[in-house]
Formats: sequence, structure tokens, C-alpha cells
Amino acid sequence: MAIPESLSITKILEKKAAAVLEIETLGSFEVTLHGDKIPDSAWKRDAAIQLFQYFITSRNSRALHKASIIDRIWGETDEKAGNRNFKAALHQLNKTIEPDKINREDPSFIIRQGLTYRLNTERVWMDIDALDDLIIIGNQAINDQPEEALLAYQQAVDLYRGIYLPNRIYEDWCADERERIQVLVLGAMMSLAKLQLSRNPNETIRLAVRALQIDPTWEEAYRLQMEAYLAEGNRPLAVKTYRKCQQILMQEFEIEPLPETRRVFDKIKGVE
Repeated sequence: MAIPESLSITKILEKKAAAVLEIETLGSFEVTLHGDKIPDSAWKRDAAIQLFQYFITSRNSRALHKASIIDRIWGETDEKAGNRNFKAALHQLNKTIEPDKINREDPSFIIRQGLTYRLNTERVWMDIDALDDLIIIGNQAINDQPEEALLAYQQAVDLYRGIYLPNRIYEDWCADERERIQVLVLGAMMSLAKLQLSRNPNETIRLAVRALQIDPTWEEAYRLQMEAYLAEGNRPLAVKTYRKCQQILMQEFEIEPLPETRRVFDKIKGVE
């Protein structure tokens, strides 16, 4: 399948270069305005950061109703306190990301329409959007353009520096996005590991180990690690990997490895 011209590694890099705001959410939260990192002290209050992170998490929604935002972030407060928290947080948010905005001029990043709000992503680069686009490129190129797929997956994996919004790990409103990103990244790691298997088995092993650090029960990672050790002629480590997989799956889910994993183990033992 051909990759659309509107979606390419070059376009992703160009968008980052042209962006007014750069937002990093993976492993830490950092915002860069016109090339300069916004210091933590500039936000004044954590509520402004949290509100911005909520807009980022909900970036694909057409509009967010004020009442809904208040309920998700300050649901335990009464209506009066919720409105006060929202107003103060929004004021500080706009002031922080648009410090040169003229008074009474409408904000250009947080767009208001009546009682609804949304994040305008026109001049914004976000690591999570770049991650999504790179994985799409890799998935579309993997059969016909493996080298392009390898490059796209590698850049996606490099973007992943840790979990989404680690400072909001106990907030329900970002849990789904965190899980979605983790599953996407694990899939990209496995696709990249497969592409590297015949080229560089050591890289396949490294990717499998990294995936298992994210999710120790990700069975495909054990399987690819076994294949890579076998490609290197290291049967003892391949067997050890299978035993570890067997142990973790039994411990966590009380199940045995899948038939395809057992087939790789049989191949290691010389049955196949």
C-alpha cells in the first residue's frame, strides 16, 4: 500500500520545525514555546498544567463542554468551586503558552466557542501525534517498503521515553490514552524486532527486552527473543527465555504459552 504524500517522515519533521509549540508527554511533560522550554515556575499552579494536559489528551474531540471538563478534573468539588478552579486554571494556561498575547485578544491555542473549548493543533507538534503517524507509516510500508517501515518504526520507538503523562498516573481521564499508546508502542517494537531479526538479531533481543520491561507478559517479545537467540546459535539462552515466559504466564494468568511459542521452543530443542 502506498503511503499518502500528506503522511511521511519528512512531513513529520517539517511540522516539528515549523511548530510554535512543541509538547512532549512521554516519560515527562515538557512544553517548548518558540524553541525555548517553558519552565515549571511559569505555570504558577498545577491546575493550569493539568487543564492543558486534559486538552492534549482530548485533542481529537471536536469540542469539550466546560461542565464536562470540570467534572473530569475537579469532580469532587461543588459547582461554584469547580467554576472558580476552571477559570483560574484557564487564565493561567493561556498566559503561560501565549505570554505575548494582547489583552482582550482571543487565545489562538485554546479555542472557545460558547461553553465549549478545544485545543487548536495547527501550530503544535506533539510527540504522541508523531508517534501515531510514524506507526501508521510503518504499518503501511512493512510489506512493500521494509526499509521505510524500519526507519519509521525506529523513530517511533525512539520517541517513546516512558509512559504517557507520568505525573498523572492516578488520573482516570488519561488512563485510556496511556494504555492505547503503550499497546501501539509494543506493537511497533515487535514489528521492528521482526524486521531486524535477519539483519541484526542482537537488536531484536534488545527490543524484546525493552518491550518486556514495559509489559513482562507480552508473549510475542519472548518468542522473538527466542528466535533471535536461536539465530545467534545461543540455545541455552533461548531455552532460558522460554522458561521465563512459561513462569511469568503461569504466575500472572495461570496459563501455558501459546502453541506458536511452543513451536519455537520445539525448534530450539531440534524437534522441528
